[in-house]
Amino acid sequence: MRRFSQVDVFSAEPLLGNPVAVVHDADGVSDEEMAAFARWTNLSETTFLLRPTDPGADYRLRIWTPGGELPFAGHPTLGSCHAWLGAGGVPAEADAVLQECGAGLVTIRRGDGPLAFAAPPLMRSGPVEEGDLVRIARALGVARDDLLDSAWIDNGPGWVGVRLRDADAVLALDPDWAAFDDLKIGVVGEYAAGGPAAVEVRAFCPGYGPAEDPVTGSLNAGIGQWLAGTTLPTSYVASQGTALERRGRVHVVLEGQQVWVGGDTRTTVSGTVDL
Repeated sequence: MRRFSQVDVFSAEPLLGNPVAVVHDADGVSDEEMAAFARWTNLSETTFLLRPTDPGADYRLRIWTPGGELPFAGHPTLGSCHAWLGAGGVPAEADAVLQECGAGLVTIRRGDGPLAFAAPPLMRSGPVEEGDLVRIARALGVARDDLLDSAWIDNGPGWVGVRLRDADAVLALDPDWAAFDDLKIGVVGEYAAGGPAAVEVRAFCPGYGPAEDPVTGSLNAGIGQWLAGTTLPTSYVASQGTALERRGRVHVVLEGQQVWVGGDTRTTVSGTVDL
């Protein structure tokens, strides 16, 4: 039996964020067992905490979706750090935790506010080809001209980002799932002044399990690297999950060249699991 936590991420209120399943002390769990458990939980991500192999790291994290393993994901990073600290983990530095994962070392800042991770470098960036934009518009069920801006913002999961005219346009999307193929599309649109947040974000990734992810740290990190300090302010709050009856809030801050992504974390389920 191993200790188990299910952590709600990006909401201070219960059942309104994005849950991640966390298996503690997972050294010795095989790849096949990790994959099977991730399929069984059927959450967007399931993670496994292990002893680090990098001498500078506090722990090592493996991140699985029902469809396979990811090198990095945002809400599992925050939720797993929360679970590790809650289980008595003591980082080498008082104000930061250093996580080892497939994307390398990721710093998670801790202090008086919510946990926040340093967005890792993009694995793919730059303009999106016209043929891909036509495919994206078809998958989203919108006209090609409705895509005001776009960029590859892939930090591991494969995200391509597109910007629509406003938050209402984002919330009105009715995707054609059969048209997605291998696309993982993040969509962002601004709220008018006085809205519930600066932007509304949606994450469509049917190849990973749930067709729409409720609240997505990696996508918001990529959007911040793409738009913060230009189209968007250097510090803003993104709303995500509204279309799924969630109330996720993601805090994005650009400091110099580094984007930080943070949000509330709370343990909703704790116990043991027999793999």
